[in-house]
This record gives sequence, C-alpha cells and structure tokens, in this order.
Amino acid sequence: MKIGLIDVDGHNFPNLPLMKLSAWHKARGDTVKWYQPMFTGHCDKVYMSKVFSFTPDYEYFVDADEIVRGGSGYCIELEDGKEVYHAERDHNLPYEIEHTYPDYGLYGITDTAYGFMSRGCPRGCDFCHVKDKEGRKAFKVADLSEFWRGQKNIVLLDPNPLACREWKDIFQQLIDSRAWVDFSQGIDIRIMTEEKAEMLKHIKVKMVQFAFDRYQDWDIVVPRMKTFSEVTGWDRGKVSVFVLCNFDTTLEQDLARISAIRECGFSPYVMIYDKEHLPKGSIYYKLQRWANNRFVFWKCERFEDYDRRKYG
Repeated sequence: MKIGLIDVDGHNFPNLPLMKLSAWHKARGDTVKWYQPMFTGHCDKVYMSKVFSFTPDYEYFVDADEIVRGGSGYCIELEDGKEVYHAERDHNLPYEIEHTYPDYGLYGITDTAYGFMSRGCPRGCDFCHVKDKEGRKAFKVADLSEFWRGQKNIVLLDPNPLACREWKDIFQQLIDSRAWVDFSQGIDIRIMTEEKAEMLKHIKVKMVQFAFDRYQDWDIVVPRMKTFSEVTGWDRGKVSVFVLCNFDTTLEQDLARISAIRECGFSPYVMIYDKEHLPKGSIYYKLQRWANNRFVFWKCERFEDYDRRKYG
C-alpha cells in the first residue's frame, strides 16, 4: 500500500500517532511518505492528525482512496466560550499500533524519545479534556522500553504520572534510564509527598513544572510547594509553575497565585485560556509578558510597577 501522512499542526512538535502509524505500515512493507499534493500522487490511504482545535484544517485536495482524520483537534469545538470534546469524532489507534515503537526518523529525531507510560487523570478539570479522552483515573499503559531505546532525552507525555498507582515503577524506570527527562505535562504538586520528592530528585531533569491553575487549591498547593522546596533544595532555576488565567479567576487572584509562587522561590509561567479569542490589548497579554520573562519578573517585583518601567 501507498500511505500518506499529514501533520495538520505543522512540524514544530512531533506527532506521536503519525510516528507509530509510519512504523506499523513500514513493518508490513508499505510505502510511507509525507503527503504533498503536487508530488505524492495517488495514495491508498492518507492519515491526517492534529492536536489543537484552533489549527485550521488541511486546505488542499487529498488524492486517496481512504482518508482517516484523528486527534484532539478534530473532536474539540468551542461552544458558548468553552471547548467541548466530542468523543464520537475521535479515532484511537488500534492496540497493536498504539504499542508500536515510533518511527522517529519520520521527523529526523535521533536523540529524543517521546511517549506515554500512563494515561488518565483523576482531577476532571473543566479546562482539560483528559477526563473525556482517557478517564478520571491514572493508569499505567507501557514500560519505558516501548518507546525508548537509549536516547539521551525522554519527553514524557503522561497527564498525571504521580496519580498512577504504579508511580514508583515509572519513576524507577526513568531513574535507571539515566536520560534527561522532560515531564512535558507537568507534575501534580497537590499529591506530592516527601517520598515522591526524594525519588524525583534522582531523575535527571533540567526543569520541573507544576501547575497552580485553580485558586481554590491554595491551601493544598502553597504548603506543598514550600515542602517540596525544603526537601529538594530546588529553586526557580529548577522549578516553574504554570498559572492558568482568563478562565475562572480574577486578576487579583491571578496576582495572588503569582506572588505565592515567588515567595516559594519558584518562577511562574502564565498560560492564557482561549488565547486565540482574547481581544487585543487585554491586560492578560501584559501579565504574561511580565511573568514569563524571568529577568523582568525578578527585577520588577510588582505587576503594578511594570507599566512604569521600560521592560514592556
């Protein structure tokens, strides 16, 4: 068969399902290429994948007997100002393809491995679709060897590995790999313990990300951030904290969370919900520029003073 692949989001971040599809088809003797309208010609099947709902769909004609579209971008729509997940539009990979070692060569990747060791999250946050796609329970789905074969770097895509019953096994495999690990979706500080922090210290990480997205979690997040700092000795050079804004908090609550993160010695990273529909000139753009520029943030302590200085 002649197989075509389309990464609708572009090639800025490797699409894991497409890498697995490529490996699976190549193992069966199929020809796999990136689909290009003017050069690829007719295909037996073309897979189109996109992660982000705001990415415009592929605009060109696709010459194929069969077209398969998949990914969160095809099953999430903005309705009444909020993103809604439509499960009936989602296409999960068959088991044998989901557990195929990815074709990293598709993106020219040589020293980094990408994958999931666990899926699901018990939180059920309104701004997140993991609960709909994977369920409100974290569970182990693979060993590291399924997608890693000695690469220098590992990008772990798990939504909440600390909530997984087998978190120790996951952490130990990452420790044993001696590779640099990027917990790309962050670590849930709300369920951090001294035991977990001690084990995390033995994983090679350049930076760890937490999330302080919900103001109502204040009494849980702030004490645990302080404890984590005491146990690990890590500071803003090693820890950043996501802060979701423009969702269900006031600007005052956003500033309070950012101030608490500073007091713990960590760096905030402001993320704007539904940014593509935010009016130009919104104060959230300025808040993001202030908080996410570390030099500016640690030089100019108060957001109220930010306008008066020549940083913005």
